[in-house]
Amino acid sequence: MSRVDVNGVGIEYQVTGQGRPVVLLHGFPDSGRLWRHQVTALAGAGFGVIVPDLRGYGRSDKPEAVEAYSLPVLAGDVLAILAAEGIDRAHIVGHDWGAALAWALASFAPGNVDHLAVLSVGHPSTLRRTLEQRQKSWYMLLFQFPGVAERWLTDDNWANLRRGHPDGDQAAADMEANGSLVPGLNWYRANVGPETWVGPPVQLPPVQAPTMGVWSTGDFALTEVQMTDSAKNVAGRWRYERLDGPGHWMQLEAPDQVNTLLLDFLPH
Repeated sequence: MSRVDVNGVGIEYQVTGQGRPVVLLHGFPDSGRLWRHQVTALAGAGFGVIVPDLRGYGRSDKPEAVEAYSLPVLAGDVLAILAAEGIDRAHIVGHDWGAALAWALASFAPGNVDHLAVLSVGHPSTLRRTLEQRQKSWYMLLFQFPGVAERWLTDDNWANLRRGHPDGDQAAADMEANGSLVPGLNWYRANVGPETWVGPPVQLPPVQAPTMGVWSTGDFALTEVQMTDSAKNVAGRWRYERLDGPGHWMQLEAPDQVNTLLLDFLPH
């Protein structure tokens, strides 16, 4: 494991293989362990694979302030990793909150992003555009309430956190052991507070990088249109792939399909 200090916050990351760099960004409630099937495939194909435990998760530091988890701050962590490794440009792959972070990186640091691949979560401007998606995102409002959200997720041996996650038992155990529950919820509290549910959608600079969006039909939390509509925010080449069957954690439920798509899309 390697570690970089970002304004006093330590971010741990693993580098596997050598070659063109690709960064894999996890979401809630996971850590870098989520990408274990992709690391093997990408490194074996000649990529240098960088997998951080994003701040608040795993072995990385967990600052207390909610604002320490805003997307611009989180983007700074990824850029600090690239700088520590002497990398100017990398492919960025994100899932769940890691996908939202990947979109932000590609929008605000286009010179650092070669190709962008986003799994499950579309562009931030499309996320709550439809009534159906707002209904599916009910839990994001629940997560705004300190104490209430923590209790809902941990009751009955973390039943609500484990439900539907193919690696739920391990994810819950890791979150408990590492003290990641409140920091993980702070990603929601810092970025999708109640005020973001009214008014116009967030505006970001168009993504210049070639971009691939991947959505799976079994995703309980996200509609297909929030991914397909993301094409309107991409100035570069856009590619959409739909996986029939897998749920939200497609890289665990259909690793071979995800690996095939990534290897086909990312130049090396």
